[in-house]
Amino acid sequence: MIEKIIYLEGVSPLDFLGVNNIRFDRIRQHFPKLKLLSRGDEIKVSGEAVDIEVFEDKIDGILSFLHRYNTISLEEIDELLMSDDTSEKLTKTDEKDVLLYGESGKPVRAQTTNQRVLVEECMKNDLLLAIGPAGTGKTYTAIALAVRSLKMREVKRIVLTRPAVEAGERLGFLPGDFKEKLDPYLQPLYDALNDMIPSKKLKTFMEEGVIQIAPLAYMRGRTLDNAFVILDEAQNATVNQLKMFLTRMGKNAKFIVTGDVTQIDLPKAQDSGLILAEKILAGIRGISVIHFDQRDIVRHRLVKSIVDAYAKHGESEKK
Repeated sequence: MIEKIIYLEGVSPLDFLGVNNIRFDRIRQHFPKLKLLSRGDEIKVSGEAVDIEVFEDKIDGILSFLHRYNTISLEEIDELLMSDDTSEKLTKTDEKDVLLYGESGKPVRAQTTNQRVLVEECMKNDLLLAIGPAGTGKTYTAIALAVRSLKMREVKRIVLTRPAVEAGERLGFLPGDFKEKLDPYLQPLYDALNDMIPSKKLKTFMEEGVIQIAPLAYMRGRTLDNAFVILDEAQNATVNQLKMFLTRMGKNAKFIVTGDVTQIDLPKAQDSGLILAEKILAGIRGISVIHFDQRDIVRHRLVKSIVDAYAKHGESEKK
């Protein structure tokens, strides 16, 4: 008889064990010859070497399932543990167009034509410009792609950034320290991540630097290797700032730049680096520009009408 420690890497012990150890008790039922003891993120297993080897293989399957879907039912545990082919991982039946499974196993999909184009172009190119009006899912889809790449171990970290530009408000008069003043600008990025990654795991990722969220100014001087990097609200980055950001790209890096050129908060619209980047980078091999429009809006039905009304007003003002 031997004894071994198995570590629950990449998942929350509660997600694996279940409330009141309900999932762990179900696993125990499948291995009556083994003595199993859970403590934190460790499982202590005692028994014959051949039985422990089978147990390890089955636990790897459960951990892989949890890592992918963020949830697992007792029925799915039974199916994984009773499968003859230990290399075969159980898959859900509704996987068409699913980018990843978010909090509580919620599927995250590309919902519109241009969201799907963004997904397809991301597979072919390393730099993407996603340009279009508010509510079209540019940032949300980009973050889903980043989280998927992290889950599939295609990259080692995710870096999300925004220019800290005042949209009519005065940053200096906001309460709190520097971080607290900036957090409202970065909150939409936190919101998207909370949809896709369990809160405890997200907190761990951020503490370990696997996921980083920072103002654009903090990108200067960095080289971003093995990273999925997203610049959001890029219409508010100046020409020099956007050039600085794009030249941070290191080896095995994927960059997505999102923005809405109709909502520029810079003193002069022509100072927007996104407008210039769209003109001079289109056509370069490895770079893709995707234009979102009102048909991609996935917010309240009135948002499409609001965006259209402002667009028509802007056109009439030019005449």
